Parts: sequence; C-alpha cells; structure tokens
Amino acid sequence: MTDALWAMLHARSVAVVGASPNADSFGGRMLTELARSPARLRTYLVNPRYDRIGEQRCHPSLDDVPGAVDLVLLGVPDRALESQVDAVVRRGDRGAVIFGSASQPGLRERIVARAADTALCGAGCMGFVNVPYGLRALGYLEPDPLPAGPVALVTHSGSAFSALLRTRRGLGFTLAVSSGQELVTTTADYLGAALEMPGTRVIALLLETLRDAERFRSALAIAAVRDVPVVALTVGTSSAGRAMVAAHSGALAGADGAWEALFDAYGVHRVDDLDELVDTLELFAAGRRAGRGALATVHDSGAERALTVDVAARLGVPFAALTDGTRQRLEPLLDAGLRPENPLDVWGTGADTRGLFGACLRALHDDPGVAAVALAVDLVPEFDGDESYVDAALDTAAATSKPFAVLSSVASAIDPRAAFSLRAAGIPVLEGLPTGLRALGHLLADRDYRARPPITETDVDHERRDRWAARFPLRPADAFALLRDYGISTPDVRAADDLGTVLRAAAEVGWPVVLKTAAPDVVHKTDVGGVRLGLHTAEAVTSAYLDLAARLGPQVLVSGAAPDGVEIALGLVRDPQLGPLVVVGAGGVLVELLHDRAVALPPLDRGRAHALLDRLTIRPLLDGVRGRPAADRDALATAIVRLGQLALELGDHLTALDVNPILAGPHGAVAVDVHLERRQEQ
Repeated sequence: MTDALWAMLHARSVAVVGASPNADSFGGRMLTELARSPARLRTYLVNPRYDRIGEQRCHPSLDDVPGAVDLVLLGVPDRALESQVDAVVRRGDRGAVIFGSASQPGLRERIVARAADTALCGAGCMGFVNVPYGLRALGYLEPDPLPAGPVALVTHSGSAFSALLRTRRGLGFTLAVSSGQELVTTTADYLGAALEMPGTRVIALLLETLRDAERFRSALAIAAVRDVPVVALTVGTSSAGRAMVAAHSGALAGADGAWEALFDAYGVHRVDDLDELVDTLELFAAGRRAGRGALATVHDSGAERALTVDVAARLGVPFAALTDGTRQRLEPLLDAGLRPENPLDVWGTGADTRGLFGACLRALHDDPGVAAVALAVDLVPEFDGDESYVDAALDTAAATSKPFAVLSSVASAIDPRAAFSLRAAGIPVLEGLPTGLRALGHLLADRDYRARPPITETDVDHERRDRWAARFPLRPADAFALLRDYGISTPDVRAADDLGTVLRAAAEVGWPVVLKTAAPDVVHKTDVGGVRLGLHTAEAVTSAYLDLAARLGPQVLVSGAAPDGVEIALGLVRDPQLGPLVVVGAGGVLVELLHDRAVALPPLDRGRAHALLDRLTIRPLLDGVRGRPAADRDALATAIVRLGQLALELGDHLTALDVNPILAGPHGAVAVDVHLERRQEQ
C-alpha cells in the first residue's frame, strides 16, 4: 500500500470537480454523499458554471483550488477527463476517483501513463467508503449511515457493490471499494490498506480478472499470517485461459485453473454466487471460529433433516459422529420414536419448544466432535406469535462459544423481524440450505487451512537448473532424462530413427518393449495410432516400426515396459501472471474426456500433493477397485512434489509440460510419456 492510497482513503481535504446544486444530478449526488461523511473535511467545489453552491464558493477549475488535496472526485465526462487527470498529477493531489468509463480510444492508456504514482479509484466505479474514518467518496446514493463492522469489500462490479451495501443482512464494513477498471490502484492495494485497518476481520472480493499478481499474492499472504479470512467470488475467465496450448495440461487447467491454484495456496474461500458470499461473510463476521470436529444441526422436520443430509453430502460438508455421552444426554429430551443422532430431528408434541430445542442445541455444542452448530428451521413468520425458535437460538448463543447459526431453507419465507432480532444478537441467519451449508463448510475449511504446516523454504538447485536450461529445446528422449533428474521414475527410453538402431535399442532396453512415434508434430500419440505396446520379439518390433515409419516418419522412441497402474496425468502450464501451475488429473485417454483435475501453485509438499489427489473424481481408483491392488499414493505424491520443484526451477523456460500418463501401481509411479513445450523468448 502506498502513502498516496492511505492519504486518499483517509482524506482530510476533498475537491469535487463537477459539483452541482441540482441534488438529482451526478454532481449533486457527489455533494450529498460527501456531506454525509462524519469525518471533518475541507471541501472545495469546482465547476465553472457556478460562483457558489449553497453557502460555499465554487472554483472555476481545479487549478484554482488552493494547494494540493488528498482526494479529487472527478464527476466529469470522458471528453474532460484527461485534462482533469493532468491537473491532479500536476498539482500533486494524492488521489482521485474516476466515476466515468474512460471509454474513448487510448484514454485509459494515457491516464495510466500520466497518473502511475497517483492513487486512482476507477475508472468506471462507484467510489469508496471508509466507514470507521467516516469518508463517503461516492457518486451514487447509498444507505446512511453504513454500519461499521469487520468486513472489507473490494469489488469490480458496481452493482454488486450497491447490493452488498444495501442488503438486509446488515453487514458492517471497515472499507468498501468499487474499484472498477483499476487503471492504477488495484485490488491488491485496497486489500493491503484494509489489512492495516484494525477492525478488518474478514475480506470480501468480487473479481473479474487478476491484476498485479505479485502484490495480490503478497496481500493474501499477509491476510493468512494475520488470520483474516478472505472470501472471493470470481466471474468470467482468468488469464490462464489465454495461455492455452496444444499440451493436455493447458486444456486440463482450463480458464479457471489460475484462480483455483492461487486461492488454494493462500486459503482463500471461493464461493459460487452472491448468496453464498453473503452467507459466508455473515458467518465469518460473527467472529466465532471452528475448532476440531464437524457440523451438527437440529431440525423440526424429518424430511428437511433428510434433505439437509442429501445436500451436505453433495457439497462435501461433514456431520459429526456423536459420542455415547451426548446420545445419553439427548435421549431423555426426545419424544418417543425420535433418535438421538446427528442431524437431530427434535419435533414431537411441540411442548416447551424453547427449552427442548435449547437443551438439544447445547448438548450438541458440548460434544467434543462438534465444531459448529446450526438450528436448521424455516424461520417463517409465526401467526400465533410463537417466538420459541428465536428464543432458543438466543439462549444457545448466550450459553455457548462454538460457531452457531440459524440455517433456513427458504430465503423468501424468512421473517424479517425474527432475523433482525437474531442478527442484533450476533447470530448469523443463513438464507438458503445450499449456500448456508457451503458457508459452514468454509468455516471448517478455514480451520483446516490454518492447521496446514507451512512449506519449508525450497532450495533451488542452480547447477541443475542452468544445465537443463542450456539444453533447451530438448529432444523427446531427453525429456525423460529431465524427469529422472528431478526424481520422477521413467522406463529406460532410447531414441532411434532407423530399423537397425531400433532393434539394438530394444535389445539393450530388454523385452518386452514399447515403440512410440517421436515425430515432432505429433502431440497426442495415441490419437494417431502412434504407440505400439507389448512387443516381445525382434519380428514384432520390426513390423511395428515399419508401420510407424511409413505413416508418421522414422523418428521413434524405444521404451521399456512399465508395470500396470492407474493412469494419472501430471503437468505444468504457464499462467501469464502467476507463472507455472501444477496440474494433476485423470490420465491417459480420459484426460480431456473427464476434465477431472486439480491445479496448484508450486512449490508443493507431500500433504498438499495428497490433497490434490483427494480432489479428483477418480481418486477412489487409487484405493483399488474390483480386486485391483491399491496404488502407491506416496510414490505418486512424491512425483507431484518433484514436478513442483521442476516448475520452480525451470518454469520460466516452459509454456507447458505433460506427463501423461504416469502409471500409479502398487509399488511405485512411473511416467511413461512426456511432452514439453518450450516458452518462446520474451
């Protein structure tokens, strides 16, 4: 974060360019919002059409404002924008908000060139609010007052900015920024500023693209160290989509791989939509963090309890197994026919609802295997005036310390009065079964991320790096030697380009052998019939080679046979901003058919490598199915770690690298094919 940004966000002096006495105009709304700022500000109005606006003098131009100011609000059309930005820079003003779109050809580039050292919010933004300080730098009317609280919001979407400020959830903010196009000042800068504000305990991001990756990573690292959860919603495609190459790894990583890898590395909680975002923010903002264990819920409906189990299973949100002591504590509380289990159906005769639900919630809370508790009821208006559910929730929150929330299945049926009472007491009301369960899952995931040991400093083998870098571009057989040098097992592989050399190589490698085309223009060998397996004799090799040479050219690889195993694809793909990404997925001919993959930033350790494997749909195959032996997961994880080391040392020289497949058998993992794409000189 720069001094200029801090001065802008905590401005003591503000110039309003385009100020207007018309309250319904844009210039009038800027003045209205600025006047609502609790901070004591020196305000200067600028508009050549007026001598005064109200009781305040109006200057004909920004140059007529005495001295530099901390913040300039630029409510001007594009045709006047460039000259106004010039004035801001020339005067030494610390920052400015550009509300307009700056859509004229070349205008954005000229602004960036002129104002690179000035804090600029926008263009195409709604402005920002620093709630604790009391500064409302907005061009659009927003709620007044905005509640102070622990959430810092940075969003590329102006509409989402307004929606989150106006939500009935009553989220409280430290800093809320509509950052727009981020011509100069980026999400990373705002994130750094928010983390310096003492009240920030959770970060909310809505991102269309990644800008300034290095500073963004640094800010996420600071958030992780300070134990500030970051919740992110991404829209559109990431920059990895522009790095797609012919290699499987590029197609497999997909346009979303960069976000996945980045967020996994720093424990960012990625959400799918705005409803999940606000549920998750509300839960984190309550301040209670999960300990060991899983979820417990209390219901007033057997059918909705079963629905909750179904949805949670689909989302991967675990329920806690109750101890015998907890079951014994619950059993006398329940009516006949109800079982003391989790999730817990409590509804029976309806007698003493407040006491019954409260006692059951506290019993679950006290179970050592329970990390978080939710009262899962439809918080509908009660026409008989019964407030037992609200009272039971208030009683439980007052008597407990673990995360506690009310989880409602139907957002459109929630009683606003009941929800307001609960939220006023610091109890999150999660408005939807899928989004609420995902939010609770994020709470558990946050605990698990914080428990991950840090990756120890990874040493770069400079001699090995320089030796291989000098050999690029590599011949196909050399690519196998590269893998072996990094500790990834491969068969013995020899290059050949005539029948005599092929036969000698086969005898040296040992029977049986595999013959593969090494034609430089063939990437996917299987697709063109370029692989011949299980060749046990010279005659079989001769026949196979003559066929390959006639169809695909004389260049081939002669390889020893590898033991059978589960086919996994490993690879690297280079993202333009984040650099090399490690990709793990379903291998062989299934690589693109299933599109089953996990993506990570290097370096990796064994724990993270195992976690990547656990994210794959085909992961059960590694445990052995239908009588097949379990794969050596440790060997496969080791190969992933070593591929991460290769990425760390040689990633700047590669656009992509495929190891597909690596065969994970019961006694090791062997890479049987590799394709490498050298990065063009920049």
